[in-house]
Amino acid sequence: MNPIVIIGAGPVGLIAALRLSQLGVRTIVLEKNKTPQSELRASTFHPPTIEMLDELGIADELISIGLKTKHWQFRVHETGERALFDLGHISTDTRYPFRLQAEQKELCRIATKKAEADNNIDLRMGHHLNDFAQNKERVKADVSSESQADYTISTPIMVAADGGSSKIRSIMGLDFLGLTYPETTILVATKFPFHEHTEGLSNVNYVWSNWGTFSLLRLPNVWRCSLYPDVEETIDEAIKPESIINKLKRIIPNQTDFKLLEIRPYKIHQRILDKYDYGRVVFAGDAAHLNSPSGGMGMNGGIHDAWNLSDKICGIVKDNYPLSRLSLYSRQRQKIAQDEILKNTDKNRSRMQNRDKKSRAKELIRLQNIASTPDEARKFLLRSSMIEGLKKTEQIT
Repeated sequence: MNPIVIIGAGPVGLIAALRLSQLGVRTIVLEKNKTPQSELRASTFHPPTIEMLDELGIADELISIGLKTKHWQFRVHETGERALFDLGHISTDTRYPFRLQAEQKELCRIATKKAEADNNIDLRMGHHLNDFAQNKERVKADVSSESQADYTISTPIMVAADGGSSKIRSIMGLDFLGLTYPETTILVATKFPFHEHTEGLSNVNYVWSNWGTFSLLRLPNVWRCSLYPDVEETIDEAIKPESIINKLKRIIPNQTDFKLLEIRPYKIHQRILDKYDYGRVVFAGDAAHLNSPSGGMGMNGGIHDAWNLSDKICGIVKDNYPLSRLSLYSRQRQKIAQDEILKNTDKNRSRMQNRDKKSRAKELIRLQNIASTPDEARKFLLRSSMIEGLKKTEQIT
């Protein structure tokens, strides 16, 4: 049988290819860019994701260059009051009771290296999907590349792992239902050592302040700060270095050595396809659903999609299961994305965007009570670490 074609060599496409290879299924991975992803994107790996990476033999290298985060918190900036969550409460539920703080690009680097050495994976960088058509037996994809003449690939199944601006979704004219939040998030990377200037800071911190909200996420050698424009400040004004530095001075006053490595504004979307399978074309990751990054569920959810989908594809091509296995994948992962990922990230976003001091104080007390009660903390962490969602996936038929 012809190889499975995967469009996109981000985390979702690469993990799908590596998992399918592990199951004995050959793939061709087409990536329009000539080099692996290098942008500052996702940075949190949850416990079940690390378990999947371990099964593929790539977790140890990622762990060796990341930061193990056993505690994370919601925090009030001015008072230092916080609800501190200890992932030790889920140590009997996972082999990796921590968040791993590492850049998405490091996973792409490691996974690309492994894919390039895998005889079951034909990784083609700089190859563009131009168009495709499908019938009951196959998908035919038209591809172009600077290195060779245009060509056509025939495949029994094509996986759309081509991200939030999915060309496959566009070609098919699919509705990507949902909304775009009104605020613009400004992601700032700096080497400034916030942990040396703030008592009790964790590697992951969601922070309320009198002037708004922000988050501080620590990575090896860099901190990521999520900031927002001030009221009546335009985006162009807000992303100027002097404006960013002024905002950082509100966090750590009397400092001048904020070396800015990157400033990137972006809008947050909550969108999802009605279903993920369309004949022999099937969607995964951001091509299928977009969500707020609050809580670090986007990339992780996409990897979980890839894992589930790979098992279904293996059953179809090796064990002669019907194509309807793709519909089972769709039912399982679409519902989890809708009910667990999108809803939870929306709650996280709403919690942090709340500006009412009384509501904030009430919510902080509620979170502190959960964090200090072992059974309640475990339940909370099973959800926030995406373990509960994976368990629910298995119950959907």
